[in-house]
Amino acid sequence: MSDAGKDVMLAPAVRQLELLRSRQLSVTELAEAHIRQIEKLNPTLHALVDFDAERVRAQARELDAATGPRGPLYGLPVTIKSSIATAGLRCEIGSLLHAGEIPTQDAEAAARMRAGGALILGTTNCPEFLMAYETTNLLHGSTHNPWDLDRSPGGSSGGESAAIAAGLSAAGLGSDSGGSVRVPAHFTGICSLKPTPGRVPGRGHLPPCVGPFAILGAIGPMARTMADVALLFRTLSGQDFLDPVSPPLALRSPSLGDLRAHPIGFFEDDSLVPVTPETRAAVNAAAQALREAGFRVEPFRPSTLEALRQLWWKFFVQCGAMFYEPEIRGRRDRLSPIFAEFLAIAEAAGTLTATQLLNAWAELDLLRAKTLQEMRAFPILLCPVASVPAFRPGERSWEIDGTPVAYLDAVRHTQWFNALACPAAVVPVGRSPEGLPIGVQVAARPFEDEVVLGVAAVVDAAFGYHPPLLARN
Repeated sequence: MSDAGKDVMLAPAVRQLELLRSRQLSVTELAEAHIRQIEKLNPTLHALVDFDAERVRAQARELDAATGPRGPLYGLPVTIKSSIATAGLRCEIGSLLHAGEIPTQDAEAAARMRAGGALILGTTNCPEFLMAYETTNLLHGSTHNPWDLDRSPGGSSGGESAAIAAGLSAAGLGSDSGGSVRVPAHFTGICSLKPTPGRVPGRGHLPPCVGPFAILGAIGPMARTMADVALLFRTLSGQDFLDPVSPPLALRSPSLGDLRAHPIGFFEDDSLVPVTPETRAAVNAAAQALREAGFRVEPFRPSTLEALRQLWWKFFVQCGAMFYEPEIRGRRDRLSPIFAEFLAIAEAAGTLTATQLLNAWAELDLLRAKTLQEMRAFPILLCPVASVPAFRPGERSWEIDGTPVAYLDAVRHTQWFNALACPAAVVPVGRSPEGLPIGVQVAARPFEDEVVLGVAAVVDAAFGYHPPLLARN
């Protein structure tokens, strides 16, 4: 391999594509670099759950031999979360109940990745049925964080984030109904975007993004830089005529001047649950970087956050359990402890009646309208991703400034934006005393995905990805 190929698997995706376009690297050479990294680190990380080196090599040879037009992702080695249907690859949603299931048809987002020329390395691990903030299951075991193997890479897109952070993959797809691309990005020091639902088509996600999950859920790009995330978003976005929530919106390219016209409101916490001092420092450092880039950044926090979180809880936790009940009935002895934990949380909250569900749905519309009215003054928000950095598997409580913080409270910061159906991105900014990554979150009103990407890119330029030591050794 040429000098251009040394440590290429840790370069931004846009740089890898430059090397391919200039023919400093062939697709086969780039694929081999990633195959070596996967073979070296995946036995430790347990990030990929379906990977076949010969299958990848065959794809690479086919792409090298192709003579037609080359798509924007031509030759880029990517991975896809194993809840997004990918033809020919295991998409088992981390469950023994789906062991060995291999779709014959791509989800629309996966199909657009292929059409863009991406080289699909494999699918990545997730917690059973996606209902946890750490990645473990009885089918494939636990995924480990490349920054500290004793810690989780988050969930539910934890396999995806671990693979990207450690250079096993240049970029990929996760999904997010309660922080599932954002918490893993925060835990592993990479970037991600939860789009407005439908901007990246959700058709083909397993389970389907229907009912309340059509508002909460989205397939989102994950990568090491915001430039990479934006490239994936541009490639994947566009109306899917078979997806009822997919809007007919053209891509926009706001200039830096356009972005600066949007005042930014920032807050360090929601006044109810504390965050670590280093998390506060990261939010303030990002705010200062934006000020130095010419943005108006002022303290502001919507008044609706706790009400939004409570509604998210009803839909994600209580409705989520109700959705899964027919599938798991009579088969609970085959469920992972991580999913049994989710069910216990849901059962403690109780089953929603039809009246409660109807009232919650109406309340959500009213609350979203109230929040968007408040955001007219500050259409962009800057805030934490979580109260804590990456935690250890099974860790469920922390003490911050003398105040106990429980598991789901520690990650409430992402849940607000699922309830709002807002786009929200994560960028790595700071470090914990243990050297763990700390990200910040940039959010905006629905359908302003390009604004989020642009503002997050400014933050990324000031801080950005650094590879974990494990990936460089």
